[in-house]
Amino acid sequence: MRVLVTRPQPDAAELKAALEAQGHVVTVEPLLAIETLPVEVRVLDGARGLIATSRNSLRALAESKALNAARALPIFCVGAGTTELARELGFERVIAGEGSAADLIPLILGSGIGAKGPLVHLCGEEIAHDLTAEFGARGVEVCSLIVYRAVAADRLGPQTAAAIAAGTLDAVILMSPRTARIFAGLVEQSGLSESARRLAYVCLSANVAGVLKGLDPIRVNIAVRPNSSGILEAVGRVATHSSGV
Repeated sequence: MRVLVTRPQPDAAELKAALEAQGHVVTVEPLLAIETLPVEVRVLDGARGLIATSRNSLRALAESKALNAARALPIFCVGAGTTELARELGFERVIAGEGSAADLIPLILGSGIGAKGPLVHLCGEEIAHDLTAEFGARGVEVCSLIVYRAVAADRLGPQTAAAIAAGTLDAVILMSPRTARIFAGLVEQSGLSESARRLAYVCLSANVAGVLKGLDPIRVNIAVRPNSSGILEAVGRVATHSSGV
């Protein structure tokens, strides 16, 4: 199956390799470019723990002088990929979630760590799940610390646009609501909405899929688990359906 990967680098390259190992033909066009921001050591003063809801936040931390101080704190990680990177960076206590920010809430509340002082949520400029408000309502202080920004593409690449127009693309992988909004907007901007409607969409969650309503796609498949493994399984389901097996 011919698949378009839209997530930022370097995660796009990893997903591409996994899809190619399954026999798919993969094109990568990141619709977001990640720019890391400086992280000062002092921002962790008094923190009792960290929350990482993306590998991009840990990459930003890894480029900063705050990493050594951060390693000594317990860190709650959204899923397997973020957990693995935290361990690679030398964090001493890593608590793994199941793949979504919402899954972290009972883990954090059950740990009691937030009762001892503030937690710091390492995040991007745009937050899909506002943990600061969510925990504030529960009496737990969570401070959002923006450590990266994701800059949106302003047009589809010519190769991608041509593939959509010619019908030589089968499926598109969308990993966030923002990426889905960008994709839908760019295909409309390019006059490709009708062609794009015929594609199969593999979405990380129902929230991602919901953004595509205006595009009115014919086929949408949502990952059972909101992580890379779930996406790979969903692509496999789409490929099986497309082949008529």
